[in-house]
Amino acid sequence: MHPTGDAILADLKRVETERRARAADPALDAAVVALKAYQQKRFETTYADLLADPRYRAAARFFLEELYGPHDFTRRDAQFARIVPGLVRLFPREVIDTVAHLAALHALSEELDTEMARHLGARALDRAAYVQAWQRTGRPHERRRQIELMHRVGLDLDVYTRNPLLRHSLRMMRGPARLARLEALQQFLESGFDTFREMRGAQSFLALIVRRETELADRLFAATDATVSAAGDPLGQLP
Repeated sequence: MHPTGDAILADLKRVETERRARAADPALDAAVVALKAYQQKRFETTYADLLADPRYRAAARFFLEELYGPHDFTRRDAQFARIVPGLVRLFPREVIDTVAHLAALHALSEELDTEMARHLGARALDRAAYVQAWQRTGRPHERRRQIELMHRVGLDLDVYTRNPLLRHSLRMMRGPARLARLEALQQFLESGFDTFREMRGAQSFLALIVRRETELADRLFAATDATVSAAGDPLGQLP
């Protein structure tokens, strides 16, 4: 198989490993669901300005729902896994690379969420508990990589908007994708393309997200009990 296809399958297997671990431990599964919901609220707080901005609202909502939300992506992942052997024949090379970046981001995020949830245990999830779980999980290099992959997915989608032939290719894929039961993948790609096209340039949008996510990660690693409890503290982006 193509090396990129092998990498995608390996990342999807990592995701499946996390799902099996949660399925075997209902308490862990509940903690992960709560954590994802909390992180979605955090995104809404951090990017309230973008979600209210007519230019950036749709793109911010796309990130929130596709990359941060507590949604069950089992169906989409299953479609990815099923078509990976023939992916290089079905979609343009640019799409293959985007799927690879998305799969890598998905796998890393699921692993970090599982580990954080284990540190949370049965604790009520508030700001202090979130910070403590973040710090106990550690792995700052992986947190940086998570942000880099999110940025890469956004850059991929932005590049699509400057390639009319690629957009035409995606439209032409609707029929084959439906016949191959790849609607979830097709919907993600088209939604991402259309959302980023409406922005008329994503560089400033993506740069802002990278800056805020990096700054918040650094503050989370450096936070102390006094920082967490202080009024007007630098972790005010947390619910």
